[in-house]
Amino acid sequence: MALITPLLAFLYHLPRVYQWLLRPYYVASLFMSVAFVLVRKSPGLCENLPSQREDGNSCDFDWREVEILMFLSAIVMMKNRRAITVEQHVGNIFLFSKVANVILFFRLDIRMGLLYLTLCIVFLMTCKPPLYMGPEYVKYFSDKTIDEELEKDRRVTWLIEFFANWSPECQSFASVYADLSLKYNCAGLKFGKVDVGRYSEVSKKYKVSTSSLTKQLPSLILFQGGKEVMRRPQIDKKGRAVSWTFSEENIIREFNLNELYQKLKKLPKGRVQDFEPKYENIPEEDASQTQDNGTEKVTPESKKDK
Repeated sequence: MALITPLLAFLYHLPRVYQWLLRPYYVASLFMSVAFVLVRKSPGLCENLPSQREDGNSCDFDWREVEILMFLSAIVMMKNRRAITVEQHVGNIFLFSKVANVILFFRLDIRMGLLYLTLCIVFLMTCKPPLYMGPEYVKYFSDKTIDEELEKDRRVTWLIEFFANWSPECQSFASVYADLSLKYNCAGLKFGKVDVGRYSEVSKKYKVSTSSLTKQLPSLILFQGGKEVMRRPQIDKKGRAVSWTFSEENIIREFNLNELYQKLKKLPKGRVQDFEPKYENIPEEDASQTQDNGTEKVTPESKKDK
């Protein structure tokens, strides 16, 4: 069953995958992913390659190469269990195929290994995955406009994605977020995005790490009345992001999008009756500030009662 479900999903999205593979980035990635297989199986070239097979046939894989390719398949299957989009599935296949190719080429000939590794580095530096260009109801903010928009009309609830263009996770999540904006955008519920990789001041203010090893990209933050009430992924007491899957189902459930949409599809006059946020989901620092503020308000009243 674990094999059938991804296969059916791939076949269902095959026309879309075919369109992606026609783009230069994916064409180049495809050739680099199958480079070792092409070299090992190309007539006129494979005869001159070294082989550890007992029969000396250099045009077939030896037992160690088969072992590496099988291990690659197992790794890809494990990684793709957490993939939520076809882009992530295809990206994982390309990524780990290139890693396997580096190992196979170095094992075959150190010169071929260095050549292939150099090509991978050049490809990584010069080629970027194509950005999502489909339909969406998303407003893009800069470091100057995000605060202005949040304060402009406090009746509007904002779900804002903090992303970076260099992050593969953000690129894969783009289509999911766009679909959500098409389904749930209304007068009182709006969707926004801000590139924290470009605007470092925004990342510092909203405590979204942009480190190359960060697990906080993308981050989704829900704002009501201009203030943050919920975010995913959550940040623990040590400042580390709690692992969370950015699937459409998880986002709809955690942020109560169905309920929010029904309440806010017609922008009410005066103040919006916001839904009660789950305060345990607020980051630790914000939660402590809320408790401290609450204590300050209660103390004077208790003294008066006495």
